[in-house]
Amino acid sequence: MSRPTLEVADIVRAAGNSFWQQHQSHLAWPHRKVLDAIVRCRTAALGGHRDQCVRCGHQAISFNSCRNRHCPKCQGNARAKWLAARSDELLPVPYFHVVFTLPHDLSAIALQNKRLLYDLLYRTSAATMLELARDPKHLGADIGFLGVLHTWGQNLEHHPHIHYIVPAGGLAPDGSRWINSSRRFFLPVKRLSRVFRDKFCDQLRELFKQDRLQFHGSLLQLASLGAFSHFLWQLGQKDWVVYAKPPFGGAEHVLNYLARYTHRVAISNHRLVAFENDRVSFRWRDYAHGGKKKLMTVSAHEFLRRFLLHVLPGGLVRIRHFGLFANRRRGTALARCSELLGTVVSAERPEATNLPRCPACSATMLVIERITSAQLYFQPHLSLTNHRRCSVDSS
Repeated sequence: MSRPTLEVADIVRAAGNSFWQQHQSHLAWPHRKVLDAIVRCRTAALGGHRDQCVRCGHQAISFNSCRNRHCPKCQGNARAKWLAARSDELLPVPYFHVVFTLPHDLSAIALQNKRLLYDLLYRTSAATMLELARDPKHLGADIGFLGVLHTWGQNLEHHPHIHYIVPAGGLAPDGSRWINSSRRFFLPVKRLSRVFRDKFCDQLRELFKQDRLQFHGSLLQLASLGAFSHFLWQLGQKDWVVYAKPPFGGAEHVLNYLARYTHRVAISNHRLVAFENDRVSFRWRDYAHGGKKKLMTVSAHEFLRRFLLHVLPGGLVRIRHFGLFANRRRGTALARCSELLGTVVSAERPEATNLPRCPACSATMLVIERITSAQLYFQPHLSLTNHRRCSVDSS
């Protein structure tokens, strides 16, 4: 894919300081850290490295990446490494894609309690899947799956939801056989929705009783027991959104599918169209109207406000594994599943091969020298006339 002509970093450089000065009372230091990282990413400020072609000897200087998980430029290499590590864990069965979404009514509370409510979204949705899958009336099996938290919609507004990728089947409770689900149907969506809603509301009530929820601004009205109980009652009257997409192909298709979801940030640079007169235009899909492609234009400050809605609390794990795929049992469970399905789990994980290529002969470029930011700025012989804003982080 060609390098985009406009980047989020360009918008931050032009409008980031004025945005921060105007809105810093509503922002936290992690927001500033993200803005600074995006601006510095792959610039001389972070230092760099000299690469040399293993075939023709061509040399070039590349700037280092910031490696911030919210940076649009830093996710490609992280995704490649993660997918390579997962490739030997895929089972030779179809996979379903199940999405759990928080109602819009919870958006403001989630923004003020990100760590608690994103974790609660994970715990209750995963527990719902595991519980219904074990029910003999449905699948009657132990299942394994991975989830990826997204907090945005296509228009960058707050829209917390989790994408789950789950094999079409699971282990019998005694581990004696593999139980296939229907190739067209995994678990009843309406039942998933009701159980998820009840679990989430019950646990949210417990968080309130433990005085762990924060209420600021317009949410202060929910701080009383009566108001919050009524709010939960209203949530319980609504149908929550759980969507199960039709199954896609087996292991040969899963990695490419996962790549769409695992290491995304709120918006990629390739969706940016224009930045003129302090206005930002970007492409988006309107899924409320059949996924129609549209163009949205907002002020630079509004764009940055929406972008920063999706900064996650430090240490919050965005990709998680559950059931048979949970870290403590994944090795043993995968070996048993593979045995029953007639495949072998490789003991060696493949390495990611996302190494830079020589612009002269397309051979691999390897790092031969680390260069500090001071060297890049003050040593004339390190001319940057041949530098590459490389897409691979070798820092």
